[in-house]
Amino acid sequence: MARVADLADSFLLACERAAIASDAWRGKGDGKAADGAAVEAMRATFDDVAFDGRVAIGEGERDDAPMLWIGEPLGNMVGQAGALKVDIAVDPLECTNNCATNSDNAIAVLAAAPRGDLLHAPDCYMDKIAGGVELAGEISLDGGVAWNLEQTASVLDKPISEVKVVALDRERHAELFTEIRSAGAQLHLMGDGDISAAIWAAEPTGPFDLLMGIGAAPEGVITATALRGLGGVFEGRLKYRDEDDRKRASNMVGDDLDRLWTAADLCSSTDAIFVATGVCPGYLPGVEDLGDGKVRTTSQVIDVATREVSRIETISSR
Repeated sequence: MARVADLADSFLLACERAAIASDAWRGKGDGKAADGAAVEAMRATFDDVAFDGRVAIGEGERDDAPMLWIGEPLGNMVGQAGALKVDIAVDPLECTNNCATNSDNAIAVLAAAPRGDLLHAPDCYMDKIAGGVELAGEISLDGGVAWNLEQTASVLDKPISEVKVVALDRERHAELFTEIRSAGAQLHLMGDGDISAAIWAAEPTGPFDLLMGIGAAPEGVITATALRGLGGVFEGRLKYRDEDDRKRASNMVGDDLDRLWTAADLCSSTDAIFVATGVCPGYLPGVEDLGDGKVRTTSQVIDVATREVSRIETISSR
């Protein structure tokens, strides 16, 4: 029986091509051009893949990009009997501004699962917490900041002063920052890229113990897929800027507006895969120019079912 993971090589190629395309705009100050190049490269790759795909989370709703909009069909077997039906949550260039300024942690990234098994997350905010496998069942958004830090310190057998928390550097996090610092934990701030930050927190050798704070909800679905494969913990709760946000969310998730979403809620199948390719250095190395039109890309592929985590280097032509 065909599995989503059988398409891993095609999804990897899509991310690699998107990363290479956006790298051509790296440091040139034009994030939209970099994002557009990544979108076009990824879309062209999907055109040749033998599956009946659909964009569950894409560029269209928030970024008004010309391709990879929510609901767009993908692949060369759309509507064909017996075709593998796959939903994809995709960000062809996560951290667009970082690519434009040649800052850390820009990646091309996607998550894929069987049709209907990725939450169609609304384009609003999500309060998030993430950590490694040891913290599964031990931390929760419902517990509050101080309690989660105490739990983490206890489970990891270290003082709170050695617990390392990563969060996005945003004004909306002023109270969160105060609570983390008052508890005595170490706070590390990132400009963008909470997908990368959550993976760093979940990996056994990562530099952080916890991700905390509010980021984009669509990226929460991609993150949840990765953390299911890593065995880590991820929880999220939608946050709304205004009544329009709530109405749009209601159209997508029904009455579950204040629900606590686990990783298994956001990605409800183990037949799922996460793929990311580095554009700028960060949790993955960035695209490396080798000269003579050759580049090296570094990617991470996570098979949720097997929990196999692969790091793949590829040399390609631009």
